[in-house]
Amino acid sequence: MRHDIREGAKQYVNNEIKPNYAALGRQYGVDYRTAKRAYEEALRGKNAMPVKRKRASLLDNYRDIICRKLDLNCSAQSIYKFIQKKGFQGKYTIVREYCATVRKEQTHKATIRVEHTPGLSAQVDWKEEMTLYNKAGKPVRFNIFLYVLPFSKRKYISLVFERSQDTLFQCLNDAFKATGGVPTEVWFDNMKQVVDHTKSSFGKAVFNERFRQFSHDAGYNPIACRVFRPQTKGVVEALARTMERLRPYNYEFEDEVELNNLVTDLCQDLNLEVSQVTNQVPLDMWEHEEKEYLHKLPANLLKPFFEEDITRIVSKESMVNFRKCKYSVDPRYIGRTVDIELTDDEQRIQIYYSGELIRSHKITTNQFNYENHDRVRILGSDLLKGQSEQDIQAYIEEHLTEYDQV
Repeated sequence: MRHDIREGAKQYVNNEIKPNYAALGRQYGVDYRTAKRAYEEALRGKNAMPVKRKRASLLDNYRDIICRKLDLNCSAQSIYKFIQKKGFQGKYTIVREYCATVRKEQTHKATIRVEHTPGLSAQVDWKEEMTLYNKAGKPVRFNIFLYVLPFSKRKYISLVFERSQDTLFQCLNDAFKATGGVPTEVWFDNMKQVVDHTKSSFGKAVFNERFRQFSHDAGYNPIACRVFRPQTKGVVEALARTMERLRPYNYEFEDEVELNNLVTDLCQDLNLEVSQVTNQVPLDMWEHEEKEYLHKLPANLLKPFFEEDITRIVSKESMVNFRKCKYSVDPRYIGRTVDIELTDDEQRIQIYYSGELIRSHKITTNQFNYENHDRVRILGSDLLKGQSEQDIQAYIEEHLTEYDQV
């Protein structure tokens, strides 16, 4: 049995807490039976007495499923109906009593706290879809970007009107500048600007490629919080609740500019108020105990993520660079300057020459991205010069895999 599992089980024994074996098993990536055996061995080591083996239970093969569904806040009745279809032969009362036991253990057992050390981490979230009314009674709908350093409780908040990935990157960049540097880790929830939902599964988030590249260039390690476990980033969750302090300004501001100033003032107030957790002023604690541990923000690496007017010169291979990938245009534009625009959904790029749309591409993480018409023209101007379009098309179909690799 692995050493880390034994040590983890010993912590529960030393704290006189009986663990949830399924949860302990998930924590260390092992079966719940292995986690249970590790706990019983640790218990025997403390008491020098063997643990009596319990009789097999009808629940034994379903405990892990039940715990996973309890994590999703499912009721005992719904879990019972679910595992019935999986072959469970027992009565509802057994499931109900087990669910009550697990919930009681989760309520009373010690929560493993995330260690807050200087410069180690930051937590990020949105306060979404808030609405306040200006003095004229017009509704203003907005979002607030939330960023907090858990050690010092130093905060950065920013009013935004949409939550695109570009907005997230800009807010992160501003937060790093405002708080004096970049922490080692940044914790995020399951937000679409960060996680590729098509590739993710419950308990295993997959970051989308552009976000992963931004994080790498900024110099921090992104961490995805587990779904339905807000306590893993409880500091920023508490900050989100604090945004209700803006409610009294309903009908008290003139326009979006004044509202933005109110958000900025709130951020300053929060950084100067004594934290109930540390009993210190966040700004003072950050200045004297944390600031020096933050990494310097890279000056130029992040510049490509914030370009507003994007222009490119078409290369000799009839391609333009965008976000470290290449996209094709017609060879007649080689050497000319083109403009690139993102579509509103940020899923495609539009390439313009002298104001005329000449090509549209879906944004990918592939190194080379060809439109079929461009591919034919490119081959016809070089490798297959002088051959007919039909012959070139036949060549492409025959050698498509090799051509993509090139």
